[in-house]
Amino acid sequence: MKNILKFILLLCVTPLVAQETELHGHIYSVQHNKPMPNVHILNLNKVKGTTTNDKGDFVINVAVNDTLYISFLGYKSTKVLVTNDMVKYQGLKIGMTELAYALEEVVVTPYKLTGYLDIDAKNAPINNNTRYSISGLEIGYESRASASAVGRVLNSVMNPADLLYRSFSNKGKELRKLRSMRKDNELSDALSTRYDRETLLELLKVDRAELEEIIRSCNYSNDFIMTANDLQVLEAISQCYEEYRVLHKSKEK
Repeated sequence: MKNILKFILLLCVTPLVAQETELHGHIYSVQHNKPMPNVHILNLNKVKGTTTNDKGDFVINVAVNDTLYISFLGYKSTKVLVTNDMVKYQGLKIGMTELAYALEEVVVTPYKLTGYLDIDAKNAPINNNTRYSISGLEIGYESRASASAVGRVLNSVMNPADLLYRSFSNKGKELRKLRSMRKDNELSDALSTRYDRETLLELLKVDRAELEEIIRSCNYSNDFIMTANDLQVLEAISQCYEEYRVLHKSKEK
């Protein structure tokens, strides 16, 4: 009788557990009908990613109903819902459409020197952002003034109307995925070369304006928003969220 109950329980539980399997696919350019190497494929459900090889082929672990987010600079990003047929009949082919860019004229106002040190020193633009670089790395990082940064996060915990509170309290699941992304070396490498924020927007389910406001609320400058790559933004928001969690737990005690 006990064995029968175990068997019935197993039958009930098994369908609820999504079986994970490898999905083989190929990505090509619709305009040129050629394979696309180095395309980023992210499983939004499992926060695992990969890239296509030189032949445009990729392999990624999926379960039915997972969503794949596929992106490449200069091409329209796309989302693909994994179906039973995709898993059963391997060889998924995905065509990506190239975006058309219209470049607007940009006028750069130069900083003119007079030749007089006293005058030039007074009129020279001052950059108040604190940035540092690590020897051997080509990218720089911006640190926050610790007192104001912690104060900003602390204020968000105390004030439920604050943007950080609304964003972090409503998106705990999405923000926890950031930690998984940081542990994935392949994803981190991919994000370190991107500046379009598309992957972060899709993962966090926010628009560009909301994302930038969150970064500002975490006490990062507009220069950081404009120049940081996606990995640096990921690290900035992750650090801010961890501070929020610690302070929020302290408040509940």
